[in-house]
Amino acid sequence: MSRSTDYGTTYEKLNDKVGLKTILSYLYVCPTNKRKIMLLTDPEVESSLLISSDEGATYQKYRLNFYIHSLLFHPKQEDWILAYSQDQKLFSSVEFGRRWLLLHEGVAPNRFYWSMMGNGREPDLVHLEAKTVDGHAQYITCKMQNCSEATRSKPFPGYIDHNSLIVQGDYVFVQITYDGLYMATQEPKLEAEIKVKPHVCQSADPTNSFMAALQIAKNRQFCAKKEGPNMDMHVISTDENQVFAAVQEWNQNDTYNLYISDTRGIYFTLALENVKSSQGLEGNVMIDLYEVAGIKGMFLANKKIDNQVKTFITYNKGRDWSLLQAPHTDLRGNPIHCLLPYCSLHLHLKVSDNPYTSGNIASRDTAPSIIVASGNIGTELSDNDISMFVTSDAGNTWRQIFEEEHSVLYLDQGGVLVAMKHTSLPIRHLWLSFDEGRSWSKYSFTSLPLFVDGVLGEPGEETLIMTVFGHFSHRSEWQLVKIDYKSIFDRRCAEEDYRPWQLHSQGEACIMGAKRIYRKRKSEKKCMQGKYAGGMTSEPCVCTEADFDCDYGYERHSNGQCLPAFWYNPSSLSKDCSLGQSYLNSTGYRKVVSNNCTDGVRERYTAKPQQCPGKPPQGLRIITADGRLTAEQGHNVTFLVQLEEGDLQRSLIQVDFGDGIAVSYANLSSTEDGIKHIYQNVGIFRVTVLVENSLGSDNAVLYLHPLITLEGSITFTFSVEGMNTITVQVSAGNTILQDTKTVAVYEKFQSLRLSFSPNLDDHNPDIPEWRRDVSRVVKRALVEISESLIQKLNQNLVHFELKPGVRILVHAAHLTAAPLVDLTPSHSGSAMLMLLSVVFVGLAVFVIYKFKRKIPGLNIYAQMQNEKDQEMVSPVSQRESIPNVPQSELMSHEQLVDEKLEVHPIGSISTAAESQSTKEIPTYVNG
Repeated sequence: MSRSTDYGTTYEKLNDKVGLKTILSYLYVCPTNKRKIMLLTDPEVESSLLISSDEGATYQKYRLNFYIHSLLFHPKQEDWILAYSQDQKLFSSVEFGRRWLLLHEGVAPNRFYWSMMGNGREPDLVHLEAKTVDGHAQYITCKMQNCSEATRSKPFPGYIDHNSLIVQGDYVFVQITYDGLYMATQEPKLEAEIKVKPHVCQSADPTNSFMAALQIAKNRQFCAKKEGPNMDMHVISTDENQVFAAVQEWNQNDTYNLYISDTRGIYFTLALENVKSSQGLEGNVMIDLYEVAGIKGMFLANKKIDNQVKTFITYNKGRDWSLLQAPHTDLRGNPIHCLLPYCSLHLHLKVSDNPYTSGNIASRDTAPSIIVASGNIGTELSDNDISMFVTSDAGNTWRQIFEEEHSVLYLDQGGVLVAMKHTSLPIRHLWLSFDEGRSWSKYSFTSLPLFVDGVLGEPGEETLIMTVFGHFSHRSEWQLVKIDYKSIFDRRCAEEDYRPWQLHSQGEACIMGAKRIYRKRKSEKKCMQGKYAGGMTSEPCVCTEADFDCDYGYERHSNGQCLPAFWYNPSSLSKDCSLGQSYLNSTGYRKVVSNNCTDGVRERYTAKPQQCPGKPPQGLRIITADGRLTAEQGHNVTFLVQLEEGDLQRSLIQVDFGDGIAVSYANLSSTEDGIKHIYQNVGIFRVTVLVENSLGSDNAVLYLHPLITLEGSITFTFSVEGMNTITVQVSAGNTILQDTKTVAVYEKFQSLRLSFSPNLDDHNPDIPEWRRDVSRVVKRALVEISESLIQKLNQNLVHFELKPGVRILVHAAHLTAAPLVDLTPSHSGSAMLMLLSVVFVGLAVFVIYKFKRKIPGLNIYAQMQNEKDQEMVSPVSQRESIPNVPQSELMSHEQLVDEKLEVHPIGSISTAAESQSTKEIPTYVNG
């Protein structure tokens, strides 16, 4: 080991200082104090640390009783370090590694983080993902010097997916497979006790399995509902509290969709579909998305279109994307005939994790207009015929600079570009450019050809020094070559050596709501810039439609307008607020984050405050916190009361525990942490909850009993039409379980099975959630079965727009006297839907059957009162029994058609008219 204090001019060997027989494995430099250095010895020989506080001049050796796998330095405190051992233990040190304390065992690799700093947050808080005794993963926070069982906190209630914890910016991300992906923010002064509560997602966009919903608590969270297999999510950035996420959905193998959130990280909109991904050497996923340094809102991405990968650019954080214009001439000045959109420039966007080798693309904050990248010209991105390209106007125009791949370094704040050829052969030349890549000069850096292993630009804003290291032959020692370019310049740049340059996008000067003018050195001036002074002025622009993106739930149509997606109900945003409060009523647009425009259309497109409408309580549920339906004598049972809609702050809540004790609460927020009750006796308890306000009331029932499932089926024929309440009660010994459904029996009905064009399945997984959303759209438009309707269906005149540019045709399959079900195991790409009409005499039969998942062809012509899916066999949230309703109060066939067309299971128990279960696929039998 050697040390240099003069940028590599001379070196001092440190063998005597670290030990002649010491074998070193890694070197760490403290990021907040460069004078502090830590060396790790080879763990196969010994486990020791060598610590220096004087830039490596002297070292002290400390033996360890564990083997370090990786270190994580604190972002502010120079002596605070976390060490991860090879046997998955996490240690902490407040003395720069001189003493260590065991924090936790069974910690997941690379899933430990320091807390964010500032705003009253505790700097010594550590976030980590640990494995429990039974093999589950759990999210834990604790102090770095005290992480005992009594002091550690578990912010997320329950287990999380393995290797899913991410702490980035102000956000904490964890993933759970069965409910989706949750995110919580670290609120100031509450970080030590973050509470991430499970949240039931709202109805999702059936064209995209990723969605977001708002949870009202001491923090904010969203959920990405997993509606299909193989969904994967990666957080790309959380700059300015805006989450940029890449999500791989059910139908994607090597691509991801990009989503971008609002500044609260709650509502997400689609930024770009089918972005190319690849697998790294260590199995990590790499997304072909590159954020250009120095220009806020500018990204490059490789998108897959019809099995071709093309490079796109955006200047406004993904609102608009365009192809790259290829150079007009090649390296020799010959014209290039490349016409958009059939031909364009495509770039490789991989960056290098190795500090000694460059990636395929490079940009710098201090040279905001210059981008250097490897790529090709043509119809798609290729790994063949790779050349090097440069832009000095932020991607508007490009020039070819080399016909082979080169490593490019930025020196003197981008005033000097250094290029070295990528090759396995020895080289002795490099190339320099002083005019942003317009011209290049060839220089020799060594007298003998060198096999180059890496290039390193020396740190420092004013340095013009780089170091090349390699070997003359495969048997020779490493050679270090110092290259100092200071002698090339004879003076420093003066004010007259600079010119203004305005950022633009194909001539459009207003980007992200502002005109930005940068200070650049004139290309003909050969002077040293030295320290970067920024050199950018900004002037706001008048707001136009281009400064606004479509808000959550809205899609941009061919006319440029943002209109509600067919799955989205704009009025749903008001359901979580109370009478007397207000909410932001979206106009369909939201201003692009970091956009600085003023006036213009801003007022028209900005969301408007609107008074919350009063609503009666709806969707009341009562559950136990642990999910069990048992009451153990003398032990606490915690009940959770949940309400989907209603005026929460002005509702009275009454809970009867079923043992003679009842309580009342003034509003639902007082029950946020659960209602605790101790049962002194043994028995079967009927727990009821009533919520009421001035507009109405709702009630729910819960029985505390063991979970019981029912096998087989029961058939019953109704003799008259009307609304009939069916109660099923199952008992075993001294336990009992019941469920109640209301069935509408009609004297006459007719069914029509519909099928959709196969392209529907190209955008949706074969599962019930999105089919229900599609059925709502079709049923609103097709209310009554008639000859005219059938004729229109047969003529392909009935269709709807799933998303902009995707039209779905609706066809008639057959008209029958009884409902039909597709019993085949596969579906040939067509979704099935049943429309009903009261036209002929028939008898309704209901069946109790057991199945795990609804199938697309499942039809129902029994009017279900309880439409909410439940996850377990239980009477949880049962509505009170509804008496028989006379025929005059029966629903019309228009009302019936507007209801959901699929059976809604309550765990293993479901009801349907004229059905029985066979291998989990319902079959209909005529009554």
